[in-house]
Amino acid sequence: MTSVYGGSGDPKRGMELLWGTREQPKRGPKPKLTVPHIAAVAVELADAEGIGSLSMRKVAARLGVTAMSLYSYVPAKGELIDVMIDTVLGELPSGEHDGDWRARLAAVARQNWELYRRHPWLMQLATSRPVLGPNLIARYDYELRAVADIGLSDVEMDLVVGLVANYAHGAVRGAVEVAEGEQRTGKTDEDWWREHEPLLAKVFDTDRYPVAARVGVAAGTEYGAAIDPSRAFEFGLERVLDGVAVLVERQRGRAADTGSL
Repeated sequence: MTSVYGGSGDPKRGMELLWGTREQPKRGPKPKLTVPHIAAVAVELADAEGIGSLSMRKVAARLGVTAMSLYSYVPAKGELIDVMIDTVLGELPSGEHDGDWRARLAAVARQNWELYRRHPWLMQLATSRPVLGPNLIARYDYELRAVADIGLSDVEMDLVVGLVANYAHGAVRGAVEVAEGEQRTGKTDEDWWREHEPLLAKVFDTDRYPVAARVGVAAGTEYGAAIDPSRAFEFGLERVLDGVAVLVERQRGRAADTGSL
């Protein structure tokens, strides 16, 4: 996947759009469009065609305006992408959590997984310099509240939330690639394996690769020709949460030793 940089627009102009602080002209006709509507249309196009094919011209055409008029609302494509990112982040919950910390973190991971599945173009955006919009801030606060009462320091809370979010981001890449492969070829992963399995059987030396042969048969028997990405995600998520549980218990033990509980 080729990366497109989110957060590549001018930060000041982007934040003015995202927070609604951009000064509006006091005279002249009333604007026909709104930035949220423009962003929603751009998201629809990216969902359908991918972020690589997105252009101001295409968005303008879908809106029934000229590209030049669109620039009066959104200064450039970079700022448009920034607004698109914050727009889809608004689909994530921001209210109260249910369950214990493990259930809350699992929900956070699944919510991120589902968001990337709905909008796979997000996988092509490098966001090391995040878009500082209201929905991103709301998401961050919501995810931190999942671990706010379990005995971690503020820094550990941030690191744990980042760990879970990064796991979901990495794990969903495989699912997105599977979906893209099926769309491109018209074949499922299971179809692909079934087609090429006889060829592999002719060259695969089970005596030379005994562990791969044994595990491959076991996995194929249980999962079929291809492992379901969702099942792999859930397996990995449980292991990540097991690791967080070790940290939580360790910190609780230290707190008990020092009498701070």
